[in-house]
Amino acid sequence: MARQLSFNLPVRPALGREDFFVSPGNAMAVALLDGWRNWAGGKLVLYGPKGSGKSHLAHVWASSTDAKIIKAADLTEEAVPELAHGHVAVENVSDIAGNAQAEQTLFHLHNLVLAEGKRLLLTDKTPAQVWGLALPDLQSRMQGAQSIGLPAPDDALLSAVLTKLFADRQLFPSPDTLSYLVRHMDRSFATAGKMVALIDRTALEQGRAVNRKLASEVLDKLGKD
Repeated sequence: MARQLSFNLPVRPALGREDFFVSPGNAMAVALLDGWRNWAGGKLVLYGPKGSGKSHLAHVWASSTDAKIIKAADLTEEAVPELAHGHVAVENVSDIAGNAQAEQTLFHLHNLVLAEGKRLLLTDKTPAQVWGLALPDLQSRMQGAQSIGLPAPDDALLSAVLTKLFADRQLFPSPDTLSYLVRHMDRSFATAGKMVALIDRTALEQGRAVNRKLASEVLDKLGKD
């Protein structure tokens, strides 16, 4: 069969509340975000491994509260006054650990947002206690914030995430294929994203259907990389 051309077309991620699967492992985090008006001290730390759903939940929260989302490394002092007029989500806070100016800017944003009576959501891969922030006042406020972790996925959640990742690419594998992937893949959302992208690319290049055989071949390739 002739080899088909593969184009890196943009994939639209589905980030609405209806696209987020609630499981026993993440139900508490979802409940806390739903109850954002009652956050202790007006802030919440949400942490978990890459691909665990932090960004998705941050977008859901931002959509429901008209909050702005910004990566900690992209935050500038000039942007702080305008951001502080509303609720704010700051992602990947530990990325600025050791950067004195960036830490000071986040500290300024933290204080101004809370002074305005708004809410501050902070996300990272790890709990605030290990972020290693050099500014003592900032580190103490992060450690003192209410926090919730997102755990590694169970079977039901991993299956739902795979279904979403495939649907984002307009792919709809059979339940048998999804079950096979859940049983044999590394149990991380980062791996899920990489695997689905490779299955999609391989199917396009080879003109094949997304089925259990293709899934097995891709898993074998990932295991050798």
